Parts: sequence; structure tokens; C-alpha cells
Amino acid sequence: MRVIRVKPAVADRRGTITDVLDGTRVECVTLVTSKKGAVRGNHYHKKTTQYTYVLEGRFRLFTQRTGRAVQSRVVKAGDLVVTPPLERHAFVALEDSLLIACAHGPRAGRSYESDTYRLAVPISTPPR
Repeated sequence: MRVIRVKPAVADRRGTITDVLDGTRVECVTLVTSKKGAVRGNHYHKKTTQYTYVLEGRFRLFTQRTGRAVQSRVVKAGDLVVTPPLERHAFVALEDSLLIACAHGPRAGRSYESDTYRLAVPISTPPR
């Protein structure tokens, strides 16, 4: 799991300009909303790298690489999560949230399911 705290490239009296991805090729940009308690993911991609930028809210992120323990941390607005191929991943919304998911690889648009492999045993579950 790699989480990057993205900082504005430019800040002045008018506001800020933040380059979320710079020099990174993507095939799709997806806007995702999640209600508090919603679980997203619990899957992996064989050929796709996913970049998830949190615009609003907070998530508990779960990731797992083959043969390793599940890792978890909270991500919030301004964080960019980079999920490489084969890394299992899931998000649980800790509050109503908004994110942008960008993908480099076949997981895009109508081809979403062609490189999305659901986990038989989830690495995260909704909060109780």
C-alpha cells in the first residue's frame, strides 16, 4: 500500500492548484460516492494500477499482498492511494465520502469486470 499526501503545486490569494497525478497515464477517471459504512472493493486487479484520490470524507483502507497480512489505515481528503496489480484492496467509508478513482490498465468503463477479481473471503466488512 502506498498513500501519498498530495500538496498543492500552487497556492496564492485566489486558491490552490493541485496536480493529483503528474506524468501518469490513465485510461479512465471515475467519481465514486460512498455513504457512511459502505464497503467498496474487496477485490484485486491482475493488470491494472488504481489511483484513488479522496476528495471528501474518510475511509479505512485495507490492503493485502499475496502471502502477507492485511494492512489497514485511515485515508482522508487530500490522500492519494496507489494500488498496484495483484494487491487486494477494500475501503470502508467512515463518513459520507467522495473520491476519484483513476486506472491504468484494462479496468475501465465497460471493461471494468474484465480485470476485477472478487475475493472469496473479504479483507474488510462493514462496521457493526
